[in-house]
Amino acid sequence: MRWRPVRVVLLLVATILLPHVVSSQSRQARPQGQIPDRGRPTESSDEVPLFDYDAYFPGTWAFEWRVPESPLGLGGTIEGTEVFSGSTDGRYYTSRIEASGPDGDFTADSRIIYLAEQKAFSRYEVDSRGFEFFKAGRIGGDLGGFYTVHYETPPFPAGGQQVQLRMMTRLVSPVNYRVESRISINGGPFTNFGNAWWTKNVPSETAAR
Repeated sequence: MRWRPVRVVLLLVATILLPHVVSSQSRQARPQGQIPDRGRPTESSDEVPLFDYDAYFPGTWAFEWRVPESPLGLGGTIEGTEVFSGSTDGRYYTSRIEASGPDGDFTADSRIIYLAEQKAFSRYEVDSRGFEFFKAGRIGGDLGGFYTVHYETPPFPAGGQQVQLRMMTRLVSPVNYRVESRISINGGPFTNFGNAWWTKNVPSETAAR
């Protein structure tokens, strides 16, 4: 009986400290930015690090994209997930989209090449809605930690017409990126094809424990 007060005190201490421990572990599990902490303000002469694909993309991302009607499908909101693979050589990757939109459920499988030294991306995507395309582009960054990929496709057939896409992927944070898209149909002018947000699934506090 004389040990009961000690046990009560220990239990209270554990109750107070545990949320702080879990919170700290959760913060540590979140992805970090790619600009190193130099311990001083950045200078214009500082070098922007090469983009590290393996530190950013691999994992599961949820996205939402509102698109207009086009040869690619009906207009409306597309929602789904994209799972990016890691790589054993730092060059070749894959991704798989599982989504639902105005045309129903669909998937898209991609093979991706990233050449870090050349700052170049290419991606070949096969969509279960009945079309496939290749897009290529370059990535650039700034000392604020923002990276942008500029993609373009050659014309490809979809819905009985020729379609071309231009996309700008803005990596605005370690867990969010935005895709701004434009579309050309049968050689016509490029028009807005909607903006989409991808958000990375990160470990929850429960998972961190």
